[in-house]
Amino acid sequence: MTPNYRVLIVDDEPIARRRMRRLAALEPDCELVAECANGNEAVEALRQNHVDILFLDIQMPGMSGFEVLEAVAEARPLVIFTSAYDEYAVKAFDVHAFDYLLKPFDGRRFRDSLQRAKARVEMGRGGIQRDRELQEMFASFNRSQKAPDRVAVRTNGRVVFVKVDEIDWVEASDNYVCLHVGRDTHVIRETMNQLEARLSGTQFLRVHRSAIVNLDRIRELQPWFRGDYRVILRDGTELTLTKNHREKLESRLLLGAGAR
Repeated sequence: MTPNYRVLIVDDEPIARRRMRRLAALEPDCELVAECANGNEAVEALRQNHVDILFLDIQMPGMSGFEVLEAVAEARPLVIFTSAYDEYAVKAFDVHAFDYLLKPFDGRRFRDSLQRAKARVEMGRGGIQRDRELQEMFASFNRSQKAPDRVAVRTNGRVVFVKVDEIDWVEASDNYVCLHVGRDTHVIRETMNQLEARLSGTQFLRVHRSAIVNLDRIRELQPWFRGDYRVILRDGTELTLTKNHREKLESRLLLGAGAR
C-alpha cells in the first residue's frame, strides 16, 4: 500500500520516540518523515517536509512544543500533543491541537488517535467542488433517514454506507462526530445533537455530552464519582455515564429487561 499520511514524531526522550515509531509503523498507510529530539530540529523538519500529522512533545530543552507551533504557523499540520503532564491540556486545545495523549499511553490509545487524525486529514483533501457534491449527496441521504439503518460516510473521495447496528459508539469531535466501528473510525460532519435526534428510537443512547453508545455493546456499569458511572463496552472501551444521563439509561435497560 502506498503511504497516504506523512507523520513526524518529536520528543526529547529516545525511548518515547522509539515506541511511537514502532506504533506508527503498524499503520501501512503512514510514512514516518522524520524523528526529532528537540524543537529546533522539529521546526527545520516541518519547513523542509510536507507533514500531515505531528506527534509533538511539550516540555523539551531549548524550545517547547508550543514554541515550535508558533515558529511554523504558516505550515502547521494536524497536531497531537504527547506529554506526561495534564496541566498543559487546556492550552493545547487553545492552540487547536487535534488530540492530547497523556503519557504513559497504551498502543490502543495511540492507534485510536492516529485513526481519527487520518480521518480528519482525509476530510480536508480532494477537490472543493467534488467534496461539496459528495457532502451534499450523503447529507441528503442522511437527512432522509428518519430512523436510519445506514449512515453515509465520505472517505477517500467516495461515499460508503455504515450499518447503524455495526456502530459501537459515537464520539464528538468539534463540529464532527467519529463513528467507532470495530477497529475502524469514520468521521462525518454532523453535531452530536443532530445525530442523537436521528438515532432516537434505536438502540443508541447518549451517556455523555461527547458520547453516544450502542446499548448492545455495553458489558458492565461501574459506580464512579459523584453519581457518575463508568461504562465498559465489550471491546474494553471505557466511557463515562454522567449523572444527568443515568436515568434515561436505567429506564432503557429496565424496559429491555422487561421485554425479555
